[in-house]
Amino acid sequence: MNPEKSEKVRLIDLIMISIGCAAYAFGLVKFNIANQLADGGISGVTLILRSLFQFDPAYTTLIINIPLILIGYRFLGRQSLIYTLFGTAMLAFFLWIWQRTAISINIHHDLLLASLGAGLLGGAGSGLVYRYGGTTGGTDIIARIFERFRGVPMGQTLLWLDVVVLLASLVYIDIQHMAYTLLMAYIFSRIVNVILSGANSAKGVLIISTESKPITDAIMRQLQRGVSIISGKGGYSYEDRPILYVVVSPSELHRLELLIDEYDKQAFVSVLDVSQATGEGFSFKKPERRLLRRKSHSE
Repeated sequence: MNPEKSEKVRLIDLIMISIGCAAYAFGLVKFNIANQLADGGISGVTLILRSLFQFDPAYTTLIINIPLILIGYRFLGRQSLIYTLFGTAMLAFFLWIWQRTAISINIHHDLLLASLGAGLLGGAGSGLVYRYGGTTGGTDIIARIFERFRGVPMGQTLLWLDVVVLLASLVYIDIQHMAYTLLMAYIFSRIVNVILSGANSAKGVLIISTESKPITDAIMRQLQRGVSIISGKGGYSYEDRPILYVVVSPSELHRLELLIDEYDKQAFVSVLDVSQATGEGFSFKKPERRLLRRKSHSE
């Protein structure tokens, strides 16, 4: 891949990052702040400062992020830096806007509904920002640096940083509000994972069988899925054995297992989780049947 092309700043990315920041900020203001729920990361720090010193989170978000962005300037690429600056500015902007907008979510301070709303909106907003290559600054920058240079999953770094901030939040919230904050954090993380991995989770299946040819034909004919044939060798016999690889949706997995069992009850089958699969025969959209396709001039 051309590195200059990969570092290109795209308008659609900036638009989606803006929408994500707007959603995250709305949840933070209208659910977290309105119902005295804490938060993790730098947003959680700004809520602590708001409670103790009445500092506006819109301003403290920018102030706290300055040294972190300077760190990001050294370690992150041009595109990541621009997206981080943009995401941080958009988050601060929307925090300022929503705090001064007379929109009220009347849930009668029901903490369960508040935690659900904060988790759903915050997770959807943050997931959208991450999916389009951005961050909202703060601990996101640290997590991205650890992920890029140390191989530590972003979610793992964010989790530990959130634990520290949430424990510190006990200076202004009680145990009951902390319990609902933890529920919010769980919902938040699940929504982020769904958006980052794609709602279309899939199953990758490895098949080793003496009946690989009829199984391949049956998969392509009955399931209309592409099959890759990988050359393999038995560890005990050293005989050449083809390994079949196919990606199916979770709802098709049982049908695939029955199909394999029909041809070879002794077949070795290994099922793997696949976060995303694209391409005809491997995506979740069924390939068009040839009879339904418009014939080209070459056919």
